[in-house]
Amino acid sequence: MTTIVFLPGMMCDARLFAPQITALSARHTISVASVGRFQTMTDLAQDILENAPSRFALAGLSMGGILAMEVTRLAPERVIGLALMDTNPLAELDAVKAKRALQIEKVQAGFLRDVMCEQMIPDYLAEGSDAAVLEPLCEEMALALGSDVFINQSLALRDRPDQTETLKAYTAPALVLCGDEDRLCPIGRHTLMHDLLSNSTLNILPNAGHLPTLEQPEATTEALKNWLETL
Repeated sequence: MTTIVFLPGMMCDARLFAPQITALSARHTISVASVGRFQTMTDLAQDILENAPSRFALAGLSMGGILAMEVTRLAPERVIGLALMDTNPLAELDAVKAKRALQIEKVQAGFLRDVMCEQMIPDYLAEGSDAAVLEPLCEEMALALGSDVFINQSLALRDRPDQTETLKAYTAPALVLCGDEDRLCPIGRHTLMHDLLSNSTLNILPNAGHLPTLEQPEATTEALKNWLETL
Protein backbone atom coordinates (compact mmCIF):
# COMPACT_ATOMS: atom_id res chain seq x y z
CA MET A 1 0.00 0.00 0.00
CA THR A 2 1.49 3.33 -1.09
CA THR A 3 1.93 6.03 1.52
CA ILE A 4 0.91 9.49 0.29
CA VAL A 5 2.25 12.47 2.20
CA PHE A 6 0.11 15.55 1.59
CA LEU A 7 1.62 18.99 2.24
CA PRO A 8 -0.98 21.75 2.68
CA GLY A 9 -0.71 25.32 1.48
CA MET A 10 0.02 28.34 3.62
CA MET A 11 -2.27 28.55 6.66
CA CYS A 12 -4.13 25.40 5.66
CA ASP A 13 -4.43 22.03 7.36
CA ALA A 14 -5.71 18.56 6.43
CA ARG A 15 -9.12 20.01 5.58
CA LEU A 16 -7.57 21.33 2.36
CA PHE A 17 -7.38 17.70 1.15
CA ALA A 18 -10.51 16.33 2.84
CA PRO A 19 -12.21 15.12 -0.38
CA GLN A 20 -9.03 13.44 -1.60
CA ILE A 21 -8.33 11.79 1.76
CA THR A 22 -11.86 10.35 1.79
CA ALA A 23 -11.52 9.05 -1.77
CA LEU A 24 -7.99 7.65 -1.54
CA SER A 25 -7.69 6.30 2.00
CA ALA A 26 -9.21 2.89 1.21
CA ARG A 27 -6.30 2.03 -1.09
CA HIS A 28 -3.47 4.17 0.28
CA THR A 29 -1.94 5.17 3.58
CA ILE A 30 -2.51 8.91 3.96
CA SER A 31 -0.43 11.34 5.99
CA VAL A 32 -0.85 15.13 6.16
CA ALA A 33 2.30 16.82 7.40
CA SER A 34 2.57 19.90 9.57
CA VAL A 35 4.36 22.71 7.74
CA GLY A 36 4.60 25.44 10.35
CA ARG A 37 7.17 24.48 12.96
CA PHE A 38 10.27 25.99 11.35
CA GLN A 39 11.30 29.14 9.47
CA THR A 40 13.22 27.69 6.51
CA MET A 41 12.16 25.33 3.75
CA THR A 42 15.13 23.11 4.48
CA ASP A 43 14.25 22.68 8.15
CA LEU A 44 10.61 22.02 7.26
CA ALA A 45 11.68 19.45 4.66
CA GLN A 46 14.06 17.69 7.02
CA ASP A 47 11.27 17.43 9.58
CA ILE A 48 9.04 15.77 6.99
CA LEU A 49 11.77 13.34 6.01
CA GLU A 50 12.37 12.40 9.63
CA ASN A 51 8.72 11.47 10.06
CA ALA A 52 7.98 9.90 6.67
CA PRO A 53 8.49 6.26 5.63
CA SER A 54 11.56 5.26 3.67
CA ARG A 55 9.71 5.72 0.35
CA PHE A 56 6.50 7.63 -0.28
CA ALA A 57 4.47 9.59 -2.80
CA LEU A 58 4.45 13.33 -2.17
CA ALA A 59 1.66 15.77 -3.04
CA GLY A 60 1.74 19.46 -2.17
CA LEU A 61 -0.41 22.47 -2.96
CA SER A 62 0.86 26.08 -3.04
CA MET A 63 3.39 26.38 -0.18
CA GLY A 64 3.02 22.63 0.18
CA GLY A 65 4.21 22.21 -3.40
CA ILE A 66 7.17 24.49 -2.76
CA LEU A 67 8.03 22.41 0.29
CA ALA A 68 7.56 19.20 -1.70
CA MET A 69 10.23 20.39 -4.13
CA GLU A 70 12.63 20.98 -1.24
CA VAL A 71 11.93 17.51 0.15
CA THR A 72 12.65 16.13 -3.31
CA ARG A 73 15.85 18.15 -3.56
CA LEU A 74 17.11 16.69 -0.27
CA ALA A 75 16.04 13.07 -0.83
CA PRO A 76 14.87 12.36 -4.41
CA GLU A 77 15.44 8.63 -3.98
CA ARG A 78 12.73 8.49 -1.30
CA VAL A 79 10.03 10.28 -3.34
CA ILE A 80 8.47 7.67 -5.63
CA GLY A 81 6.09 10.18 -7.19
CA LEU A 82 5.60 13.93 -7.00
CA ALA A 83 2.35 15.89 -7.38
CA LEU A 84 2.72 19.68 -7.56
CA MET A 85 -0.53 21.65 -7.40
CA ASP A 86 -1.00 25.41 -7.78
CA THR A 87 2.57 26.18 -6.83
CA ASN A 88 5.76 27.92 -7.97
CA PRO A 89 9.27 26.53 -8.55
CA LEU A 90 10.95 29.94 -8.53
CA ALA A 91 12.51 31.99 -5.75
CA GLU A 92 10.45 34.82 -4.30
CA LEU A 93 10.42 38.14 -6.15
CA ASP A 94 11.60 41.26 -4.32
CA ALA A 95 8.19 42.90 -4.66
CA VAL A 96 6.54 39.94 -2.98
CA LYS A 97 9.15 39.94 -0.23
CA ALA A 98 8.30 43.57 0.52
CA LYS A 99 4.59 42.81 0.68
CA ARG A 100 5.26 39.81 2.90
CA ALA A 101 7.25 41.95 5.35
CA LEU A 102 4.25 44.24 5.82
CA GLN A 103 1.98 41.24 6.39
CA ILE A 104 4.33 39.85 9.03
CA GLU A 105 4.34 43.19 10.85
CA LYS A 106 0.57 43.30 10.86
CA VAL A 107 0.24 39.72 12.11
CA GLN A 108 2.80 40.40 14.85
CA ALA A 109 0.55 43.28 15.93
CA GLY A 110 -2.39 40.90 16.32
CA PHE A 111 -4.20 41.25 13.01
CA LEU A 112 -3.98 37.75 11.54
CA ARG A 113 -7.67 37.65 10.69
CA ASP A 114 -7.45 40.98 8.86
CA VAL A 115 -4.46 39.85 6.79
CA MET A 116 -6.11 36.58 5.85
CA CYS A 117 -9.57 37.96 5.10
CA GLU A 118 -8.54 41.21 3.40
CA GLN A 119 -5.28 40.35 1.63
CA MET A 120 -5.06 36.61 1.07
CA ILE A 121 -8.33 34.67 0.97
CA PRO A 122 -9.96 36.99 -1.62
CA ASP A 123 -7.37 35.79 -4.17
CA TYR A 124 -7.90 32.08 -3.59
CA LEU A 125 -11.07 31.12 -5.45
CA ALA A 126 -12.25 31.12 -9.03
CA GLU A 127 -15.31 33.08 -9.99
CA GLY A 128 -18.23 30.74 -9.46
CA SER A 129 -16.62 28.70 -6.67
CA ASP A 130 -18.61 28.29 -3.46
CA ALA A 131 -17.13 31.25 -1.62
CA ALA A 132 -19.83 31.16 1.05
CA VAL A 133 -18.49 27.80 2.22
CA LEU A 134 -14.83 27.85 1.21
CA GLU A 135 -13.80 31.33 2.38
CA PRO A 136 -14.96 30.72 5.98
CA LEU A 137 -13.19 27.36 5.90
CA CYS A 138 -9.95 29.06 4.86
CA GLU A 139 -10.37 31.57 7.68
CA GLU A 140 -11.02 28.77 10.19
CA MET A 141 -7.90 26.87 9.13
CA ALA A 142 -5.74 29.98 9.37
CA LEU A 143 -6.99 31.03 12.78
CA ALA A 144 -6.59 27.49 14.10
CA LEU A 145 -2.92 27.53 13.06
CA GLY A 146 -2.28 30.99 14.49
CA SER A 147 0.14 33.87 14.15
CA ASP A 148 3.38 31.99 14.89
CA VAL A 149 2.74 29.57 12.03
CA PHE A 150 1.92 32.48 9.71
CA ILE A 151 5.25 34.13 10.52
CA ASN A 152 7.25 30.91 10.22
CA GLN A 153 5.68 30.07 6.87
CA SER A 154 6.12 33.62 5.57
CA LEU A 155 9.84 33.57 6.35
CA ALA A 156 10.28 30.13 4.79
CA LEU A 157 8.53 31.30 1.62
CA ARG A 158 10.48 34.55 1.50
CA ASP A 159 13.85 32.82 1.62
CA ARG A 160 13.06 29.75 -0.48
CA PRO A 161 15.50 28.61 -3.19
CA ASP A 162 14.85 28.27 -6.89
CA GLN A 163 13.99 24.62 -7.61
CA THR A 164 14.33 24.43 -11.39
CA GLU A 165 17.41 22.20 -11.16
CA THR A 166 15.59 19.92 -8.70
CA LEU A 167 12.79 19.42 -11.19
CA LYS A 168 15.17 18.87 -14.10
CA ALA A 169 16.86 16.06 -12.18
CA TYR A 170 13.69 14.29 -11.02
CA THR A 171 12.65 11.33 -13.19
CA ALA A 172 9.88 9.54 -11.27
CA PRO A 173 6.23 10.05 -12.29
CA ALA A 174 5.02 13.58 -11.61
CA LEU A 175 1.69 15.36 -11.79
CA VAL A 176 1.49 19.11 -12.36
CA LEU A 177 -2.00 20.42 -11.69
CA CYS A 178 -3.58 23.85 -11.38
CA GLY A 179 -6.84 25.70 -11.64
CA ASP A 180 -7.21 27.66 -14.84
CA GLU A 181 -8.19 30.77 -12.83
CA ASP A 182 -5.34 30.64 -10.29
CA ARG A 183 -4.27 34.26 -9.80
CA LEU A 184 -1.49 33.47 -7.31
CA CYS A 185 0.31 30.72 -9.24
CA PRO A 186 -0.74 31.17 -12.87
CA ILE A 187 -0.72 28.57 -15.60
CA GLY A 188 2.69 29.64 -16.90
CA ARG A 189 4.36 28.45 -13.72
CA HIS A 190 2.84 25.04 -14.29
CA THR A 191 3.78 24.71 -17.93
CA LEU A 192 7.33 25.55 -16.79
CA MET A 193 7.29 22.77 -14.20
CA HIS A 194 5.83 20.34 -16.72
CA ASP A 195 8.62 21.20 -19.17
CA LEU A 196 11.28 20.75 -16.49
CA LEU A 197 9.97 17.39 -15.26
CA SER A 198 10.87 14.67 -17.76
CA ASN A 199 8.12 12.26 -16.65
CA SER A 200 5.19 14.55 -15.90
CA THR A 201 1.53 15.03 -16.78
CA LEU A 202 0.01 18.51 -16.90
CA ASN A 203 -3.60 18.89 -15.80
CA ILE A 204 -5.26 22.33 -15.94
CA LEU A 205 -8.70 22.24 -14.32
CA PRO A 206 -11.44 24.56 -15.56
CA ASN A 207 -13.50 26.61 -13.13
CA ALA A 208 -10.91 26.41 -10.37
CA GLY A 209 -8.58 28.92 -8.77
CA HIS A 210 -5.83 28.38 -6.21
CA LEU A 211 -7.61 25.61 -4.28
CA PRO A 212 -8.78 22.99 -6.80
CA THR A 213 -8.78 20.27 -4.13
CA LEU A 214 -11.85 22.02 -2.70
CA GLU A 215 -13.18 23.90 -5.73
CA GLN A 216 -13.09 20.91 -8.12
CA PRO A 217 -12.57 17.97 -5.76
CA GLU A 218 -13.70 15.18 -8.07
CA ALA A 219 -11.50 16.28 -10.97
CA THR A 220 -8.54 16.77 -8.64
CA THR A 221 -9.02 13.34 -7.11
CA GLU A 222 -9.27 11.72 -10.53
CA ALA A 223 -5.99 13.34 -11.60
CA LEU A 224 -4.32 12.10 -8.42
CA LYS A 225 -5.68 8.58 -8.95
CA ASN A 226 -4.29 8.50 -12.49
CA TRP A 227 -0.91 9.66 -11.19
CA LEU A 228 -0.87 7.09 -8.40
CA GLU A 229 -1.55 4.31 -10.89
CA THR A 230 1.77 5.10 -12.58
CA LEU A 231 3.85 4.63 -9.42
